[in-house]
Amino acid sequence: MATPCDNVENVVGTLRESLKSLGFEVYPFKIGWYNAVVSQAHHLQYSADTLAVVVLSTPSMFENLFLPFLQGCSWKGISDPIDQCVAHAISTCVSEHFPDRSVDIIYDYEVLPSRKPKFLAQTAAHVAGAARYYQQSDIQDPPWENKKMFGVCIHPRLGGWFAIRALLVWKDVEVGEEMHQVAPTDCVSSQEARIELLERFNYHWQDWTYRNIIPAEESYSPWQQEYFITPPAQRGALLKQWGFLPETDSEVQSSINKQ
Repeated sequence: MATPCDNVENVVGTLRESLKSLGFEVYPFKIGWYNAVVSQAHHLQYSADTLAVVVLSTPSMFENLFLPFLQGCSWKGISDPIDQCVAHAISTCVSEHFPDRSVDIIYDYEVLPSRKPKFLAQTAAHVAGAARYYQQSDIQDPPWENKKMFGVCIHPRLGGWFAIRALLVWKDVEVGEEMHQVAPTDCVSSQEARIELLERFNYHWQDWTYRNIIPAEESYSPWQQEYFITPPAQRGALLKQWGFLPETDSEVQSSINKQ
């Protein structure tokens, strides 16, 4: 049975305080806001007033959380280090601070048996007011005839230097009308800049210039950039070079290299 909305501020405040120092931001929204803008096939199967929170990682997550995680982990069963680091941090936060709550945690990389994502991460970030999701439909008279252009979220302070990591759903917390939806900041407002953003993202995403479509307060450190630029199959060797992967643990490296 869902509890009244007087728990919302406590839930969001506790989660935000717990995850902020690790390099995460959290933004609450109602499930109904999300379901209102996605197709029936992508609906989240909760009541419209159920509290949800989208979790973003900021550039500081790499140094504040990921590198310490690498130093402290046993490597047993590790496949994708970033994914498992994020999952460990979020699940630990929920279990420690909300032991009596019923919380579903859905990560950005999880898919349904149909191979569809379990949630549309960029849409969730948009409806929560975290980052604006710029799409082809935001362009008047788009210059790309009969071509699908993928959309991308831009954060008002971080530009493209962030990632959407997880969706948390408090199944036993409902939100009333006092929670108002706030539109994400339109930080790429001109048609010219929006066209440039989508072209950078679709045609040149590997050079990351789309991330700098607006001035950012923070960006990825050189180590972080090197890690994410490195193809997944070569990240095991990179971690060994950095001294994080045990020299003798060939089984661990082989597992990482398969990602």
